[in-house]
Amino acid sequence: MARLPVYLRALTALQERGVATVSSEELAAAAGVNSAKLRKDLSHLGSYGTRGVGYEVEYLVYQISRELGLTQDWVVAIIGVGNLGRALAGYGGFASRGFRVAGLLDADEAIVGQEISGMVVEHIDRLEDIIADHGVSIAVIATPAGAAQGVCDRVVAAGVTSVLNFAPVVLSVPEGVDVRKVDLSIELQILAFHEQRKAGGPDGLAPLQEGDPPPGTSQYVETVEA
Repeated sequence: MARLPVYLRALTALQERGVATVSSEELAAAAGVNSAKLRKDLSHLGSYGTRGVGYEVEYLVYQISRELGLTQDWVVAIIGVGNLGRALAGYGGFASRGFRVAGLLDADEAIVGQEISGMVVEHIDRLEDIIADHGVSIAVIATPAGAAQGVCDRVVAAGVTSVLNFAPVVLSVPEGVDVRKVDLSIELQILAFHEQRKAGGPDGLAPLQEGDPPPGTSQYVETVEA
């Protein structure tokens, strides 16, 4: 399931370029997977392609969209309209992928009432009303860490069972509620780890810092690789 949105993104790009058919090798390369895995994934959808022709792009877009539940609109509310919330509100890709942002909410009186991307920011006190009035299915939490759990509790109590969390905190939710967490700092830290390894960093030994004794001396400390 986690690979289907990646295939859909690649297929949508092909569709926008007017490409009618695509081979498994071409689609796999665009999605960053091997072609055998892609063919196996798509076979679960009942799509096997045509030998010598490949897959019909438009039909495959429909199949994957149907599997992901994107053949209907999903209503989204964004809670927290700081820099990140504003960027999310202005992202044009939501509508083309089946997501309709119906509410922007914030607790800051200086932000409430502002018009952002054609929507007026509502006060967080109206959260439950916005969810009920618009039939919100997914709540996007982009608040500071300290406010995120309280907001999450409120959206869950209001009947929302899917949460996309951008706040740097782990949310506690009851069974039956799905939370996906996006933490950009963690992703950057993972990349930093790989950069360090490529540069000859930790591989059983701590990297030398300015003033450290050379390897082999009694002061050189071995580290355990995680």
